Amino acid sequence: MCYVTFFLPGMNSKLHRVAPFEAESQLEASLREVFEGLLPKLRPPFSLVIPSPTEYLELNQAILYGILTEPHFAKVHFTHLCAIVTDGYEFFVSLIVKIVFELYTKLLDSVKVQLIWISRKMVDVSAEGVQNLLISLMRQIAGGDYSDWNLWLAAELLRIFLEKWEWLLEEPLVLTSALFTYLRLLADHYRLLGVSKFETLKRMEIDFCICVLRNHFDLCLRIGRDLIRLLQDLSHIPEFQAVCKDLLSNPAEFRALGFSDISQVYARRTSSQYHLLRITPEMETQLRFLLTHVRWRNHRRYQTWFFRKFLSRPECETNIPDIVRFICCAHHPPNEVIQSDVIPRWAIIGWLLKCCSTNHVVSSVKLALFYDWLFYHEKFDNVMNIEPGILLMVNSITKYIDMTRSLLEFLFISVDDYDVVRRDFLGRGVSSAFHVLVRKGVVQSLEVLTSCSSLSPSLRQRLSCMFLASTSESSPVTMEVSPPPCSPLPLKLPCPSNGESKELPVLELRVPESSRENGFDRALNNSISVVDNSFVSCSMPILSCNSFLDAMSELVETLGEAAKNSKEMGLEILEKMLFLFVNTKFSLGVEMAVESPLRPEALAHQIMEAFKENGANMFDPLVFHPLSCTDKIQSAAALVICTFIFSRHQMMQDMIIFWSRNGYQIGPWFLVYASTIAYEADTICSRNLMDEQSSNKLNYTKMPFLKHHIYKYISFMRSQTKNYSVTCESDSVVEFKLLLKLKEDAFISYIMFLQSSDASKPLSKLLFSDLLSCRDWVVGGSKPLFCAIFRYLSDLSTGKEEFIHLLVDHLDHANLVALQFDVCLKRFSLFGPDIETIVQLVKCSLNWDSVEQQKLWGLMISELSVSSIQLEKLMPHLFDLSVSDSNVHSIIVEGLFNLCCRCAPSPELVGMILSLPDGNTGGFAASVLASWVVSNGSMLFGSLVECLEKINTEGYLVLQNSTGVKINNSTTLWLLTFLNKVGSNYHISKVPADVQHLKDKLAQAMVYSGKQLIS
Repeated sequence: MCYVTFFLPGMNSKLHRVAPFEAESQLEASLREVFEGLLPKLRPPFSLVIPSPTEYLELNQAILYGILTEPHFAKVHFTHLCAIVTDGYEFFVSLIVKIVFELYTKLLDSVKVQLIWISRKMVDVSAEGVQNLLISLMRQIAGGDYSDWNLWLAAELLRIFLEKWEWLLEEPLVLTSALFTYLRLLADHYRLLGVSKFETLKRMEIDFCICVLRNHFDLCLRIGRDLIRLLQDLSHIPEFQAVCKDLLSNPAEFRALGFSDISQVYARRTSSQYHLLRITPEMETQLRFLLTHVRWRNHRRYQTWFFRKFLSRPECETNIPDIVRFICCAHHPPNEVIQSDVIPRWAIIGWLLKCCSTNHVVSSVKLALFYDWLFYHEKFDNVMNIEPGILLMVNSITKYIDMTRSLLEFLFISVDDYDVVRRDFLGRGVSSAFHVLVRKGVVQSLEVLTSCSSLSPSLRQRLSCMFLASTSESSPVTMEVSPPPCSPLPLKLPCPSNGESKELPVLELRVPESSRENGFDRALNNSISVVDNSFVSCSMPILSCNSFLDAMSELVETLGEAAKNSKEMGLEILEKMLFLFVNTKFSLGVEMAVESPLRPEALAHQIMEAFKENGANMFDPLVFHPLSCTDKIQSAAALVICTFIFSRHQMMQDMIIFWSRNGYQIGPWFLVYASTIAYEADTICSRNLMDEQSSNKLNYTKMPFLKHHIYKYISFMRSQTKNYSVTCESDSVVEFKLLLKLKEDAFISYIMFLQSSDASKPLSKLLFSDLLSCRDWVVGGSKPLFCAIFRYLSDLSTGKEEFIHLLVDHLDHANLVALQFDVCLKRFSLFGPDIETIVQLVKCSLNWDSVEQQKLWGLMISELSVSSIQLEKLMPHLFDLSVSDSNVHSIIVEGLFNLCCRCAPSPELVGMILSLPDGNTGGFAASVLASWVVSNGSMLFGSLVECLEKINTEGYLVLQNSTGVKINNSTTLWLLTFLNKVGSNYHISKVPADVQHLKDKLAQAMVYSGKQLIS
């Protein structure tokens, strides 16, 4: 009986199943406690009081618990959540993700149904973080599990993706993650023929994957080379057989810009985030524990436990290739683990190979182990991905020579047969892998393999030839410029300045010696990679005049063919051209002939034509905001602009002007680029503002444009100075001073472009023209543009009617509110300190529609409330505009009223209010004074006394710096009436002690005013 009582709380769990002798989840306990405490507040009618931050978090927890455990009240709870949400559902979604991560496998069936229901609702409202939620749910679809609830989860998530197709297309990471997941699941599901419960799901999976592959292959490319590996497992399905055939022989069928050959997919390393998709969170936790904490002497016990937990059923074998890819590509142990006696990665992979009982799974596991070998390129790939393969072969020689033999045979067979047409390409990848493994010290040499008598002579000879080939290719005496990984042949760039070929020296990205430990280059984890939206460092030498002309001519000839082969290859050649162009010291002094093909205009024309021949424009309009359009980071436009920003080279400027005058929209592109750099830089600065320790070292890795810009800056500086180094190379942070310099340089360069593009027009007109074009490009995301213009180009935009009219016309309410916050924080000014400018702007706004006027006054109130402008001098001018017809100009009256209510009642401002005429504005002055009575009564009465003391015998109020104004009888009479009623109808806390004295002064003022009227 005591045991029953002890476990009763767990047995009453409403979220998840609790096994005997198992403690209840702390997460559920905390959610239930909050729910029970707030239960009265979770039933209609709901309170209209805005909850405090703590209450808000508790309400989110209680509502989520209610939705999951009370299905009949779910809609009511969701309505309540929508009414109180203030953070875009970010905290609410984070709670769901935590439940999915910690409890999903134990959740009750009814709770799982509610979990999918609320997830669908979060997609409907575009909640913050819903992408992570969907990816977390996809990870819970276990491979090799054909239970009803696992299949149900796969089907429900797929239905969400199909129902929310338009939303899904705007979330490339979710789309590609879903494609990766369902391609992998389909390989398992399709094997089970004749099972009715699979048929509908298989059809949905096939239709979804084919639709994405056929219509959005440009997004699919983000997955990288593992996309081909997954498609290979589905090549027996007719629909996918056609896809594979087109990939090999008809790539134009996919209509993906810049995609012309499957080798471009091979060259893209797959991000580790995709390998995590097919490992459940529970499996990931256990694997990381096994590879981080388990010692050699204890490994068998833990391996047995892991096998029983995740691999004991025959159908679970298909998970092993996914586990191997995870170990190779997503789990890279630190040096202290590598140097300890923790069981290494290669040993776990060898054990997993022994666990396979079917030949096709064994082949899949070997391919997963060696897949990166086939396409390895030192600049783009990580040596840690190929380390387990070589160590497994070397360490298996003594006891498991059959393992070594079978692995080597499989590797060489893959080189010959995986893609026969591109056999040389695969051979270079494997050769490069062997060379890097030896050079990095992963193994001392390959002699342990080449001299092993237990291996066949043919294997040893093939291995020796392959290694020698890689050694000769990587010799320091070479005439080759390193090609991108998708290049089928290396590019020869001879420099025959003295009749013989010489190497063009290339500056490489050096890794600090402190990061080289145990032969492993840890900095490679942070290497600059094309698939990670950044360029490889490309540096250029300083050459003699003849060498410069020869090298540039060769690059010009190569550009067209390179751009045809692949986008990345064309960009690399263009980068070499531009860096060579601006870094050759003598180039500014070279007097080229008018007909020279290397004059800036001629060179710009050749570059332009090379891209046109391949169906690409250098400066395509940005259809969406660049922050969500990462392919624009890697573009000719971005490359040209950042090179000009770094160099501000006259000949580069001539090239840009040439392109601009030939129809390319350089100015808008330049403005978007500079504004995005400033926006991302300001964002990370504001995040670090309160952190004293990080205020001078700012992490930029989550800012894609800024990350690209910094990497390009490092690459450019290295091309000028071999020993150049900055802290952001290794630790992903940047000095505040450097960040400030990069921002300033971007806008200085943009102004230089404007000045040289059209000298006949004012700069502000040119800027406005560029802004108009940008407005059409970046629909829904223009706030960074306007913020950058008013902050960094204030002399061209502040107080200008056309800029402000465009701002209020284009930005929605949410962006305008955010803009008001920036204005209140004095990050920039929209209107400036000049009163005449503001008055003129308000006059111009009378021709705007009412919505635009209201937006204008919202911004103006925010700025004037914190500005140094004397409101008492500005208001009479604005009030005069509204007096003529308050019905027509009621928005001005409303704006002035809100502005006065927000400001403190200083003597000067109170005196101005007392002097305002009645006109058609009703009780404007009295209403302002009444508002001040409640909000700032003490200061109001003090200011009134000071004002009334300065009324002369003619009824004029004379204050500091004032020639005297006539007070308004109606306003004075209202004040006198109010003071007579103090203590009865008015409840205020601060009333002047000598009320009678104030009444006498008001009466005297009215008498003076009356005398003046009589006279």
